[in-house]
Amino acid sequence: MLPTFNDQRIRLTKTVVEKIPFDISRSVIYRDPELPGFGLRVGKTSKSYFVEGRVKGTNRRKVIGSHILYTPESARREAKRILLEMSQGKNPCQKDDVALAEITVAKAFEDYIGSRSLKATTLHDDEHIKTKDFASWLKKPIVEITKNMIERKHADLGKKSHARANNAMRVLRAVFNYAIAKYEDSDGSNVLLVNPVTRLSKTRTWFKIQRRQTVIRAHQLGAWINGVLDLPNTVRRKDAAIIRDYLLLLAFTGLRKSEAAKLAWSDIDLAGKSVTVKDTKNHDDHTLPLPDFLVAMLQERRKAVSGDFLFPGTANADCIVDPRKQMAHITKATNITFTLHDLRRTFITVAESLDIPAYALKRLLNHRMTNDVTAGYIIADPERLREPMERICKFMLEKAGLTTEQAIDKLGVGLRFFDQSESRLSA
Repeated sequence: MLPTFNDQRIRLTKTVVEKIPFDISRSVIYRDPELPGFGLRVGKTSKSYFVEGRVKGTNRRKVIGSHILYTPESARREAKRILLEMSQGKNPCQKDDVALAEITVAKAFEDYIGSRSLKATTLHDDEHIKTKDFASWLKKPIVEITKNMIERKHADLGKKSHARANNAMRVLRAVFNYAIAKYEDSDGSNVLLVNPVTRLSKTRTWFKIQRRQTVIRAHQLGAWINGVLDLPNTVRRKDAAIIRDYLLLLAFTGLRKSEAAKLAWSDIDLAGKSVTVKDTKNHDDHTLPLPDFLVAMLQERRKAVSGDFLFPGTANADCIVDPRKQMAHITKATNITFTLHDLRRTFITVAESLDIPAYALKRLLNHRMTNDVTAGYIIADPERLREPMERICKFMLEKAGLTTEQAIDKLGVGLRFFDQSESRLSA
């Protein structure tokens, strides 16, 4: 049972802290009875953990940080560390009053990026935005960035690219939100109160970006699949079969290009006919059943390559990086222009056309359903996706005029050509 909030001595747990209401009239202190000196200060808009004690006869209070950034457990650990230092006569408050001029845009970016667990690509993008789009602001104190400056910078960036301007401002908005929660004075009050990037929302000046709708159309699908299957027979390149299988895996699973490119054999369960992607965009493992056509393809691929990766790269890369030359050949042979992400859109478009249930569609693409209460009750079972995966595969192969057996046979022709080419190259 949750204690009443009039009682200012409360065991601070995540549930309790989340349920404590903000107080619009005054600051309220809640002290944890299990760790003397550890507590929570609740104000109009913020909740901050603190630790207090006596150092050389003087009372000292040290702000640990916002409840947004710290869990009660992590704040309690930090409180114990600070209390130990205080017992040794160290004053933890000497560096609390950070000069506003020291909190520059560069520092806010660095602290924001350092606080997150980012994928390499996201880290690279955020660093690029910091050093390119906001280079002239990096030495400015963050409190000097005004709403008018935001509006002008957004318009200026938009002269080169609307999408880039929007993305840069979304990252900056996140940096400001972090700074508002992170930087506090010695009393636990926020150094920043307003995110200036909100000006773009309030004035509706975000650039309107049309979502890409490019897919391989149903009437093009057959020609495209046959063009990909024929790639090792028409392109005399050592990596033609690798590119072929990579493109087929993308088209028949809907995986993102980087997810498929980095697949290792340890991610493949040929006996169980499944693949597990561990480094996904939303950080959740994604397991998909494999249709028989792809299982056969991967069995042949296992015989054809050595090493850890399904799709090995050049001497400078462990896995495949850039198949644009082979994609250009397919486009020339079929007159179908496509991108790698088009294959993901094509996969889910085909799935939707087959009336596969909405929840299954989201599972197929590994999209989170955090705002759907009903979805939270559904226990994800990859085997429930096996029948939809087979239906999608069958539909796509039928567009190419092929049964599963015929498609597998075409894979064999390609591999035999590849093996013969390798023999000729060796000779």
